[in-house]
Amino acid sequence: MENNKVWFVTGASKGLGLALVQKLLANGFNVAATSRTVDDLKSAVGHPGEQFLPLSVNLTDEQSVQQAIAATVTAFRHVDVIVNNAGYGLAGSIEELSDAESRGNFDVNVFGTLNVIRAAMPYLRAQRSGHILNVSSIGGFNGAFPGFGIYCATKFAVSGLSESLAAEVAEFGVKVTVVEPGYFRTEFLTAGSFVTPKNQIPDYRKVRESEALHQQQINGAQPGDPAKAADAMIRVVSEQNPPLHLLLGEDAFGLAQSKIQALTAEMETWKPVSVSTGFDA
Repeated sequence: MENNKVWFVTGASKGLGLALVQKLLANGFNVAATSRTVDDLKSAVGHPGEQFLPLSVNLTDEQSVQQAIAATVTAFRHVDVIVNNAGYGLAGSIEELSDAESRGNFDVNVFGTLNVIRAAMPYLRAQRSGHILNVSSIGGFNGAFPGFGIYCATKFAVSGLSESLAAEVAEFGVKVTVVEPGYFRTEFLTAGSFVTPKNQIPDYRKVRESEALHQQQINGAQPGDPAKAADAMIRVVSEQNPPLHLLLGEDAFGLAQSKIQALTAEMETWKPVSVSTGFDA
């Protein structure tokens, strides 16, 4: 892949974002990367060269995002690949999560992504090229996870808006891929990236068991290698016909297959009811 493309990556101080930025810099790409705290970002990435532009950005603030995209274009003269990676996990039943907790998750995971897309598209549209990678989750394809309803809702939103975005921007030569990872060995399930309800309802036994499973057993034992996820994302950007949906991880692939199979069976079972609602001829 030609390494003259300029990448803009959000949520780059840890996890998949950090792995991607480090891989890109090692391969000679120019990279603008964002985090809430620029010093943490510089320390994590550890690259002093001119090909790395660290930016402190509040993704929920449109002006902050617009300034970051503009700074990227000023530094590197153009921007080619946008990676909306920033986000955090929220556990808790639908009933016990407050309005503020739920909206907070949407503000970062969904509206932060939208802010970046709105700021970047004028540049991509003008140059008639570019690629947007929106990092969703297998939880944006299969929502059968007790206690993750709001988080899954944010990721279903990211996957859905990505499909529409792809149809909207194709005429400008801009490509869109929604990345849907399974479990990768990052800090995602640690306290700084994984939020639980302030007011828990004891009746939700399955939700508490799911939270404990993620924090105490899955955390630190995830099967996915972040460096290999970074390789996969870099590869799809080099493809002439990249996928709209990129599942990452054998676990994600299996969960997607099981959802498709179950939905297909359910559709066939209920087809007579589904098709019975039209006007009689």
